[in-house]
Amino acid sequence: MCRGEGGEEKEVLSLSRTMMHTYSRITSNGLGAPSPPSSPLRSPRLRRAKGGRFQSGQPRTVFQRLSYAVLSLFLRRQGVFLFAPVIYISIMLIYMGTISIDVVPIVRARPPRGSIYRSPELYAKLRPFMDADNPSSSSDVFEIVWKHPYKGGEWKPCVNRSSAGLPDSNGFIYVDANGGLNQQRTSIGNAVAVAGFLNATLVIPNFHYHSIWRDPSKFKDIYDEDHFISTLLNDVRVVNKLPDYIMERFDHNMSNVLNFKVKAWTPIQYYEDEVLPKLLEEQVIRMSPFANRLSWDCPPKIQRLRCLGNFEALKFSQPIASLADMLVARMKERSANSKGRYVAVHLRFEEDMVAFSCCVYDGGEQEIQEMNAARERGWRGKFTRPGRIILPGTIRLEGKCPLTPLEVGLMLRGMGFGNNTSIYLASGKIYKAEKNMAPLSEMFPLLQTKETLASAEELAPFKNYSSRMAAIDYSVCLHSEVFVTTQGGNFPHFLMGHRRYLYGGHAKTIRPDKKKLALIFDNPHIGWRSFKLKLLNMRVHSDLKGVEQKRPNDSIYTFPCPDCMCRSDKPADLRTLTAS
Repeated sequence: MCRGEGGEEKEVLSLSRTMMHTYSRITSNGLGAPSPPSSPLRSPRLRRAKGGRFQSGQPRTVFQRLSYAVLSLFLRRQGVFLFAPVIYISIMLIYMGTISIDVVPIVRARPPRGSIYRSPELYAKLRPFMDADNPSSSSDVFEIVWKHPYKGGEWKPCVNRSSAGLPDSNGFIYVDANGGLNQQRTSIGNAVAVAGFLNATLVIPNFHYHSIWRDPSKFKDIYDEDHFISTLLNDVRVVNKLPDYIMERFDHNMSNVLNFKVKAWTPIQYYEDEVLPKLLEEQVIRMSPFANRLSWDCPPKIQRLRCLGNFEALKFSQPIASLADMLVARMKERSANSKGRYVAVHLRFEEDMVAFSCCVYDGGEQEIQEMNAARERGWRGKFTRPGRIILPGTIRLEGKCPLTPLEVGLMLRGMGFGNNTSIYLASGKIYKAEKNMAPLSEMFPLLQTKETLASAEELAPFKNYSSRMAAIDYSVCLHSEVFVTTQGGNFPHFLMGHRRYLYGGHAKTIRPDKKKLALIFDNPHIGWRSFKLKLLNMRVHSDLKGVEQKRPNDSIYTFPCPDCMCRSDKPADLRTLTAS
């Protein structure tokens, strides 16, 4: 009984050991036991494929496989979620740096109105209406162009010459008149005033040869020297050269003479306080350069000498005056339909002016290259120095771009001048003349220049002298019924003053507002009536401005009233001015 119980106990123990051995993961011989049964499949569509992987009933694409692999990675390695922000940012940076986002629209701002040269487009649009509205007679517009010439009373010149003798001279003054024709004119007038104020003897001014003007003309080549000396006889002593005894002191070399440096716009009192003592000590002083070396705001006796020097003593030399008178007569003959009246236009559209302005027109890349080359030839490095920024659109909006021949034609037609109006064009060599002059010639077939009015033989003595050619243009413009300035500068400013002096105090000059013109010429929707109305208003404005009088800081050569002129109904002004 006891033995039997012991046997059962052994069998139970043996069975337990056998069961433990069966469910052990690792056997004594190192071989793996069979794995327990897998969990039931979550989806009936999936079945176990060869290799132990689950597949759908249909073949999967590469994108599906990649997505499955990524999802499996995240599901099995949940720690990756800790790096998700870093991964996201990195992917976005790579994406934005290598792939353009085409869905975002590119916004290009339109240039400000008036900053682009679009005048040819406007001309093409308005040309039919312009031709249909052409006035029958050019005489009509001349009858109404100036409505305010005598507002407040007509003016007349009243610069009388002195009849008294001059005291002994305090010495000689020698000046270098630099610049072009009219800048030299400024120097001459100021030199006359300073010499008279200091009771000095003025040596005929020397014209400084300029690298841009390149004109070696002397005073007597441009002006009547004898007339100049005789007109100033009782007001300022003038000699054509220094005496030999003075030149011997300086070895006949003017560079040895004391050159008194005077600042621009210097008050007249400075000459008495600083220059006169040196003049008395040295007996001769040189002032070079001398343009704009005297303030515009001076006492009446100084202004009278300026007026006398500029408006009375300066007269063009006989060869220039003879040819100019001939051209004026020919212009009047060609203007018979307007009773001998014509329009003179000062056009500044030479290559150097276009280059200096830094404006852009319609010549494209070729024009830009040509203008860059011209700027480098004339002003080496001035426009390419570091830090210099050139904005052609801004320059145009500010009204600083030279008007093209086409724009001048549009402006004048808008102001009421028909295609039967005689035009005299004063200018140098027009930039790309064959192309740029064509529209102006279409609008004004009666256009003339000194080259078309005079023969080659008549122009030959003046051809290679820029100042003499400018003097011819000056004379023909001076006697026109209407003078049009397009760019400013000394030439039109002197002409406006000279015309005021001759025409009762009215300049009879059209000075367009180029800021407004830039906006008008760049308006693609403007009609002919609206265009004409704006230009007629501009013409009326020029008429009103034509009778302006001098303010303290204005040039007396542009505004001779009241220093050089008197009211015709107030003769007392003449006596007052002469006495001063």
